[in-house]
Amino acid sequence: MSETLQDCQRRNGAVWAEDQGSILSFGNDAVALKAIQDGVALCDRTHWGRLQFTEQDRLAFLHNQTTNVFKTLKPGEGCESVFVTSTARTIDLVNAYVTDDAVLLLVSPTRREQLMSWCDRYIFFGDKVKIEDITAQTITFSLLGPGSSLLLQKLGFSALPEPTHHHITTQIKGHTVRVASGSGLTTPGYTLFADAEWGAELWQALTEQGACPCGDTVWEQLRVIEGRPKPDAELTEDFNPLEAGLWQTISFDKGCYIGQETIARLNTYQGVKQRLWGIQLSEPVSANTPITVGDKKVGVLTSLVETSDGPLGLGYVKTKAGDAGANVSVGSGTGTLLEVPFLTYPQPTPNSTP
Repeated sequence: MSETLQDCQRRNGAVWAEDQGSILSFGNDAVALKAIQDGVALCDRTHWGRLQFTEQDRLAFLHNQTTNVFKTLKPGEGCESVFVTSTARTIDLVNAYVTDDAVLLLVSPTRREQLMSWCDRYIFFGDKVKIEDITAQTITFSLLGPGSSLLLQKLGFSALPEPTHHHITTQIKGHTVRVASGSGLTTPGYTLFADAEWGAELWQALTEQGACPCGDTVWEQLRVIEGRPKPDAELTEDFNPLEAGLWQTISFDKGCYIGQETIARLNTYQGVKQRLWGIQLSEPVSANTPITVGDKKVGVLTSLVETSDGPLGLGYVKTKAGDAGANVSVGSGTGTLLEVPFLTYPQPTPNSTP
C-alpha cells in the first residue's frame, strides 16, 4: 500500500502537535468522546515507546527492575508495572506483554530513551538479556469504547483476549497483529501492535469499520477523568507509586527489586501521608498550583483539563486533609476531592492512622 499512515490520518482531519510526534486532534473531539461512551474510538499511540527484551533472563531481569511479578508470567499474559529509583521515586508506569521469545514493554513517550539507558545500566556480565528499541519499526493503536469487541470481530477476530493485558496474534489481510486486552485506561477496549509498514492499511481497516479517530486532546481528557498518572506530571521523583495510587502494580512478597526496601517500609509502617485525587475545580488554574486548606498548604495540582462538567484536575493531597468529597482551595478558586477509577489504594483498617 503506497499511502502512508500520516496520509490516511490527514484525510481524517488530523492536526499534529508542533513536534509532529503525536496527533492533537481530528477536529472532532466532542464526537470522539461520544463514540468512546457508546461506540468505539481509535487513538494512535505510535509515539509511545516500545522496548523489546529477549534472551533467557528477560523475565528475571524485569522482575528485578520493576514493582510487579514477571517470573511467573506465561506467553500471552502481561501486566502493569512501575520503574522506580532506589528510593522508590517513580520513573514510569509501563505495560508489559510476554510472548514466546520476548517481552514487549509499552512505555510513555517521554521515557523511552531514559528507560533504555536505565535498563542498560543494570545488565551485568553474564546476564542473558538483550534490549532493543523497536519503536520506529512498529505502530500501536488503541480502541476505546464498548463497541471495540464487535469491531474486531468484524475484522476476523473470532476469539479476543481476556483478562486485561492478555494478548493474542492474528492475521488480517495477510498481516500479523497483536491484540491486547485493555485500552491503556479504564475505558474498555484493546491495544493493537503491528509492523509500521502496515500502519496505514490497519488504520484504514479500523476506520472503515466505524472506529472514530481521536487525538491526544481527547486521550488527555480521559486520562485525567480516569486518573491515569503520567510522567512529568504525577510520576516524578517527588512521588512514589503508593502515593500515586498504583498499588495494583506492586507485589509486596516477590522479593528484592530496585526500590523494594523503601516501598516495603512505607507499606509496613503506614508511611504514605499523601495520595493522588481527582479534583473538580471551580475555575481553571495551572499545574503546580498549591492546594490549601485554610492557610496551610496540603498538596499540589499536577494536571488540568476542561470537561463538560468544568475544569477537572489531578493532584496530590495530604491524607489528613480529608477524603472524597472534601473541599480544598486551589489558587483563587475551590476544589472537591473525587475518587477516580484508575487508581487503587488499600482500604483503611479501623485502627489505622491516616
